[in-house]
Amino acid sequence: MAGASGRVVRRWYPHVLRSFLQVPALQLHVSKTAMRASQKDFESALSQVKLLKDPGNEVKLKLYALYKQATEGPCNTPKPGVFDLINKAKWDAWNALGSLPKETARQNYVDLVSGLSSSSDSSSQVKPEADRKQRGYETLVVTSEDSITKIMMNRPAKKNAITTQMYNEIMLALKAASKDDSAITVLTGNGDYYSSGNDLSNFTDIPPEGIEEKAKSSAILLRDFVDCFIDFPKPLIAAVNGPAVGISVTILGLFDTVYASSRATFHTPFSHLGQSPEGCSSYTFPKIMGPAKAAEMLIFGKKLTAAEACAQGLVSEVFPDSTFQKEVWTRLKAYSKLPPNAMRISKQVIRNREKEKLHAINAEESRVLQERWLSDECTNAVMNFLTRKAKL
Repeated sequence: MAGASGRVVRRWYPHVLRSFLQVPALQLHVSKTAMRASQKDFESALSQVKLLKDPGNEVKLKLYALYKQATEGPCNTPKPGVFDLINKAKWDAWNALGSLPKETARQNYVDLVSGLSSSSDSSSQVKPEADRKQRGYETLVVTSEDSITKIMMNRPAKKNAITTQMYNEIMLALKAASKDDSAITVLTGNGDYYSSGNDLSNFTDIPPEGIEEKAKSSAILLRDFVDCFIDFPKPLIAAVNGPAVGISVTILGLFDTVYASSRATFHTPFSHLGQSPEGCSSYTFPKIMGPAKAAEMLIFGKKLTAAEACAQGLVSEVFPDSTFQKEVWTRLKAYSKLPPNAMRISKQVIRNREKEKLHAINAEESRVLQERWLSDECTNAVMNFLTRKAKL
């Protein structure tokens, strides 16, 4: 992100790099039988890597570093600039291996790929029913039952943080749900969180084209994502099972009903990150709760409890956390028995007069955010946030 101070980036990278390289499940050990991997073994491992599912940035960095060490020896290239985030991370990972011998690096690479292959094989042996439910989605569980399509964000270990992949999968799931036989559609989260907002990788995964292209593509993705909620033709319900942050909160004004667990909270810390509102919240929040209350959330980042969100009209009803799932789904199953065409037409009558306005607001919010992402203020705020996260 252009304009960040070198001091901030230098503080951030050691912490991030340590987290990239410390993958407990994949620790490498050199025993008496180590360092025996032949060149053929190494080439076989290189072929295996191409067949594996994406193992994530941490493991890809380790694979990259071991490959470079095994083929070229210790790091021998100039250190990339502080703002070349991807190449800087790769260089740091390689350089961190120091004088590790080529033979040891080759053996460690083979061992790592072997471990990844075993893990991939075991994870693919799932029950047919589970496979049916998750087919086509890696970050979601999408099911249809009792005339209800449920889209469940499924990264509980990451507090359902929304990656670029999840953005795209939610759009695909909504488009499919708009055409299926269900009467209503529900968005919810798996685990303790509804969603913690944007995943950190959304800020650090900079393409070779640079930060400007990243900001442009992210603004387009955001606009398209929000447009899917504006255009969704069926009754759309949010079952907020836990804390919600950022984009998962701002789009709630586009849902027809929002049910919340008593444990849920609602937080939009835009100013803390040097950013501005999205999800049409600059229009829907003042309309729902009044300008003053909306300003407290969108400008000052006030976090609301479930009860406060309900009192201000953002949430339709709050249920005790202990009975949340039972009470919400009992009610939704009753709603799903209502005549589906009547519900769709009623939604059209309520929503259609504002659709054009909402699309214009979404486009403007996305344009402003693209500018904010390229600003020094936003860059420094995000870098400071990432640094604090890396220290945890």
